[in-house]
Amino acid sequence: MSKKLTGANGAPIADNQNSRTAGPRGPVLIDDFHLLEKLAHFNRENIPERRVHAKGAAAHGTFTVTKDITQYSSAKLFDTIGKQTPILLRFSTVGGERGSADTARDPRGFALKFYTEEGNWDIVGNNTPVFFIRDAIKFPDFIHTQKRVPQTNLKDPNMMWDFWSHSPEALHQVTILFSDRGIPDGFRFMHGYGSHTYSLINKNGVRTWVKWHYRTQQGIKNLAPEKATELNGSNPDYATEDLFNAIEKGDYPKWGVYIQIMTEEQAKNYKENPFDVTKVWSQKEFPLHEVGFFELNRNPENYFAEVEQAAFAPSNVVPGTGLSPDKMLQGRVFAYADAQRYRIGTNYQQLPINAPKCPYANYQRDGAMRLDSNGGSGPNYEPNSDTNTPKQTNNPEPLFPADLSGAAGIYDHRTDGDYYSCPAALFKLMNPDQKELLINNIATSLQSVKRETVERVLAHFIKIDPEYGHGIAKKLNISL
Repeated sequence: MSKKLTGANGAPIADNQNSRTAGPRGPVLIDDFHLLEKLAHFNRENIPERRVHAKGAAAHGTFTVTKDITQYSSAKLFDTIGKQTPILLRFSTVGGERGSADTARDPRGFALKFYTEEGNWDIVGNNTPVFFIRDAIKFPDFIHTQKRVPQTNLKDPNMMWDFWSHSPEALHQVTILFSDRGIPDGFRFMHGYGSHTYSLINKNGVRTWVKWHYRTQQGIKNLAPEKATELNGSNPDYATEDLFNAIEKGDYPKWGVYIQIMTEEQAKNYKENPFDVTKVWSQKEFPLHEVGFFELNRNPENYFAEVEQAAFAPSNVVPGTGLSPDKMLQGRVFAYADAQRYRIGTNYQQLPINAPKCPYANYQRDGAMRLDSNGGSGPNYEPNSDTNTPKQTNNPEPLFPADLSGAAGIYDHRTDGDYYSCPAALFKLMNPDQKELLINNIATSLQSVKRETVERVLAHFIKIDPEYGHGIAKKLNISL
């Protein structure tokens, strides 16, 4: 038996094919409330797209613990080997709009939401272990270079390369971006990373710094630039379609979950800033430790409700997990949650896709589109005398180590001056074919860039490795 069509108020709709008019050929009547409701809702169907990571796809799944890490974390999702926690994983490109091609040369967002028994825990990362900048104060500037020129509304590689030539900390990420891994073959065939330094806290309050790694069990596959260009035109939703179809037919993608571990003492004496997201930790010094794996095994039933309205923010931490002094991460703690308040509304965390699966209670009240009882008749302040209202746990996260504190001020984050050793090590790991592809990709991107910017960029690449810089110059017919 078919369902009865109703308006938003639940009343049945007698005719959904014809407007009410003054006679068969007369004007439409303003008392046609069904027509007005449909048009008014249609005008408001869209919400602002994400400023970054606008184009993406997501799926539900489960995280399973395979190794004991309770010596590092008291988080309940890790307390038993074999324990499973539901997750949502959203993949995305970074710079493009919602209608852009998901086969662009661009980092891929890798945002994980764990629906734990102690609240939602988000790790907002990428498919690269590093990022372009060290400090969130430069994030709006960087993203502007990935968007459109204010006058022409066109994208322009001059903006990107001009910014990068003045921001050499980006060279490590640039080298990854223009390598063979710059265009993954869909979302299933790439690794993921938390990218930032995060922390875990054990039952004794001891903090350990960690880097999160998610290693695809499908193997690494990347697209050649020519194939990606073809797909940009013929199937710009290639990666979205591939993920959906694989899950729909039961070919569930999996990733192994690992951490690198650094103690507070090791961080204090480490040769580099361990909280600099433009650099990696050596896996020889800090090897990967297995934690578990996750599997994506259920597609969304509705894209808008479960993907477009899905809200991720690194401010979502649970007991036993924590942050770090990473400047980019600290900025994102504010910016990501604030972006969701702007896009979706003050009460975005009450939407089913964002709401915790465990009981939750607080003194936040009112706001547009409040979905629950709004605290009912209980007090909207704390402390209070009502024994049935939420009380604090008196178990705060431990402070950062004293050596990470100091006088308030603006400190130069470029004092180390080493922008070249990490991309140099990566370049040396590449085989000749990978080097040739990297050099070709960069030279192609630089073809329409101003000569003075090209020369400034080439000076950086030569400092990384003479073969690297001179190889690009040769492709551009530039004598140095």
